[in-house]
Amino acid sequence: RIAKGAMSLRERFDVSAQIPELYFNFYGRIAWRFEPFQAGIEPLRQGFEAGLSSGNKDMGLHCLIHTVKNALFSGASLKSTLKEIDYNLHLLKTYKSEVTNNFMLNFRETVSLLIDNGEATSIPEKAVFGDLDDPGNKPREAFFHHAVIRAYWSGYTERCGYCIEKCMNLFGQGAQPIACVAKFFFGLNAIDLLRKKRHVSKNKEGLRKAIAAMKDAAANSEWNFMNKLRLLEAEQQSITQRHFLAIDLYDASIQSAKKSGFIHEQGLACEKAGLYFKNKDSNNEKALEYFKQAVECYEKWGSKMKVDFVKKKMDGLNIIYV
Repeated sequence: RIAKGAMSLRERFDVSAQIPELYFNFYGRIAWRFEPFQAGIEPLRQGFEAGLSSGNKDMGLHCLIHTVKNALFSGASLKSTLKEIDYNLHLLKTYKSEVTNNFMLNFRETVSLLIDNGEATSIPEKAVFGDLDDPGNKPREAFFHHAVIRAYWSGYTERCGYCIEKCMNLFGQGAQPIACVAKFFFGLNAIDLLRKKRHVSKNKEGLRKAIAAMKDAAANSEWNFMNKLRLLEAEQQSITQRHFLAIDLYDASIQSAKKSGFIHEQGLACEKAGLYFKNKDSNNEKALEYFKQAVECYEKWGSKMKVDFVKKKMDGLNIIYV
């Protein structure tokens, strides 16, 4: 309420000089708790432009970083996001900032992997984050957060688990949006490890904490977190053999993600539902139905990597499909 009140004052007073800092603090650090991730993208772009025009370059560049972060969390077109990152890297040749350049390169590596596993979209230049074991090295937070995203979407469960633990240590109680999103992947990865009978007690507790974190987050923003909560609950019920409840929760996650415009997480929920029907229920026709939905979502997102993964699962169903 206080933050929203402060934002409303900008319409009554001339705060143009404070726009970069105001938009960064509100849309980059606070608004994610109660407003859609998508809502922050354009204001943060405006904060970047205002920062450059007013001479507040550093704050403008902070806005630039969070613009891309919100686009990634929103499930924006990966190809468009990659194009924007490359444009930002071009701008940074003029508005020099080693920190911002490293953040953009880190984003770029993640987006490139999601598009085609870096096969045609990667570049030689990589982000440099220094000593990742140095507690005073603040940018390492970004490194491990992106390492979580890459490892999870690539199916590297052990590496994902390692990087998630680093995230939890770095982010404390999750006051930042990247910490909250990391906890979502924490829960998903814990489920995958439980299915492999790995570190059972530890991962049960990790899943419990992840669901609790998503419940807290969804209480403030159903838009950003309800689909994540329902997917974790669906996965939890799927391993406890509660068939009908699991199906209802998968469908609820799909519908919630669709409503919020999170095409990437809609695809993920469809993929998980398809895997459930394939592996647990042996219902290949139903699995194919969900896999087709997942492919459609991933194609819209622009992730050839995920499209290829799901199509391999479809081929394994031994059903002729178009």
